[in-house]
Amino acid sequence: MTPSRHPGWLVDLGLIPYADSLALQQRLVALRKAAAIPDVLLLCQHPHVITQGRNGRREHLLGSESVLRQMSVEFFDTRRGGDVTYHGPGQLVAYPIFDLSAHRRDLVWFVRRLEDAMIGASVEMSVPRESLLANWEGKTGVWVRRPGLPAGFPPAKLGAIGVHVSRWVTSHGLAWNVSTDLRYFDLIVPCGIAGCRAASLEQILSRAVDFRAASQSLARQMARLFSHDYEQIFPAQLCARLGELHPAEAATVPVGARQGESLLGNHV
Repeated sequence: MTPSRHPGWLVDLGLIPYADSLALQQRLVALRKAAAIPDVLLLCQHPHVITQGRNGRREHLLGSESVLRQMSVEFFDTRRGGDVTYHGPGQLVAYPIFDLSAHRRDLVWFVRRLEDAMIGASVEMSVPRESLLANWEGKTGVWVRRPGLPAGFPPAKLGAIGVHVSRWVTSHGLAWNVSTDLRYFDLIVPCGIAGCRAASLEQILSRAVDFRAASQSLARQMARLFSHDYEQIFPAQLCARLGELHPAEAATVPVGARQGESLLGNHV
């Protein structure tokens, strides 16, 4: 039997400050709980920022306040799961605002699906499937064995996951390193795991990677794994639709992409 398909909105926000993305997620979560909107998948990049999850430890932030200021890196405490992580340009961040009641009320299942999405997209981008690991040694995320290193060398983290769920509606999500400047990970103990190294698609493939193609691939994998039929809408359209639901807030939707721009193709 073919699984039923779920409608959804797919929105590319472009480069958007982290605080603005949090505010937008909160609005969308409230609307999704009220069944006023379908599932929404937000894609974006952030300016340099370090976030700490509710299980995080401050000693895993290695950079001092003065160093963070000098490097123009913001810091936020968040309600998501996990420890400390970095977001920045070249990293594709996906925020699924999904009602798991329409899928499966199982947070572990949801996290495993997010890992599968990053693995499937990485394979589409030509990373060898046998080099990719999900939930390596019980550590959530996507890991990759780097070429040229001994077989026993620990894998590096290609994609991180930190989610929050309230009344089965999800927020926060995943971060997939496409062309990320990996030096910024030296400011933290990634995900609170001593000795953890980060990797990117560009590092693994030793070539430039088309960010648009990577974004399209991840959206396609999410559509497949969650049985979504996405309607791609631009930020200005999202602003208008939320304005119809709450006219007083119509002008406050934070978006980073200009109207008519998208990292994705017309069909997912």
